Amino acid sequence: MASGGAKVNLDRPLAVVKERRMSSERTAPQACVNMAEVRHGVDRLDEEIVRLIGERFRYMDAAARIKPDREAVRDEGRKAQVLANVARMAAEQDVPAEAAAELYERLIEASIAYEFGRFDSTRG
Repeated sequence: MASGGAKVNLDRPLAVVKERRMSSERTAPQACVNMAEVRHGVDRLDEEIVRLIGERFRYMDAAARIKPDREAVRDEGRKAQVLANVARMAAEQDVPAEAAAELYERLIEASIAYEFGRFDSTRG
């Protein structure tokens, strides 16, 4: 019981969360009024981010198929260009620059490792 003898309905937040899980729509961050809305929004964004990462890796499949030799897989000039693009976009979107750079450094290195594996598996 809450102070003053009022009953607290503990099932209501769970019902809201269950209802939100079924919806693919999300509340804009500035309009969120509770953690269920925040978590639902983050979960929907994570679904989209993972889908986009998958699409990015399909481009690595194409690169592995197209590049003429294994030495072409690691392209430091291209890596620098991507990181510069990310820094610019992060500034435009008010994204913390250090976080974006760290995430993309890891994404690029994972992409390169994946591409090496695909290159080797298609040429071996």
